[in-house]
Amino acid sequence: MFTATSDPILTLVGEIGIARNSDLQARGIHPQQLRRLVDAGALVRVSRGLYTLPTADLTEFQTYAEACTRFPRGTICLLSALRFHELTTQNPFQIWMAFDNRWGTPSDREIALRRVNMSGKSLSEGIETHLVAGIPVRVYNIPKTIADCFKYRSTIGLDVALEALKEAWTARKLDLNLLADYAQICRVQKVIQPYLEMLVL
Repeated sequence: MFTATSDPILTLVGEIGIARNSDLQARGIHPQQLRRLVDAGALVRVSRGLYTLPTADLTEFQTYAEACTRFPRGTICLLSALRFHELTTQNPFQIWMAFDNRWGTPSDREIALRRVNMSGKSLSEGIETHLVAGIPVRVYNIPKTIADCFKYRSTIGLDVALEALKEAWTARKLDLNLLADYAQICRVQKVIQPYLEMLVL
């Protein structure tokens, strides 16, 4: 019987949380060794090229961790970021991720990915890193996410952006100065302003 203390591969995966096949191979671990552990029930293949322990403390946002492991240059955004920050009742089946519009389109048959093209400060600013099941998850912070929602309102719906703005304000999670900064970056200051005035007045 394999245990995390007796098998160095399981010990390594336990330390990482969710391990990529490429990272394990770089440490001299052959795919056949991984298949052997999966067949024995000591290791779980959570997605193509991603492995974790069956005892791993996985959360609602496990798929976010998987997506960020598969696509380390992407950042959780829009509907998925709203879900992460508990600012929407929606639970999108796709993982919304922002990528540089100069990069090729990533693909993964086992992860439902919704690509959003961004560039410049709109892509690089407002990123937070949270640990989910031991995996770093890059997600836009609350004010940046709200600014993004107004910028992409024709895609996600103005009602979603307004719900997020109201929820963040009511829950006292919104820094108005930061929202103003990100609204300027996303060029939606004039769009947000009247709705913001209705909340604070």
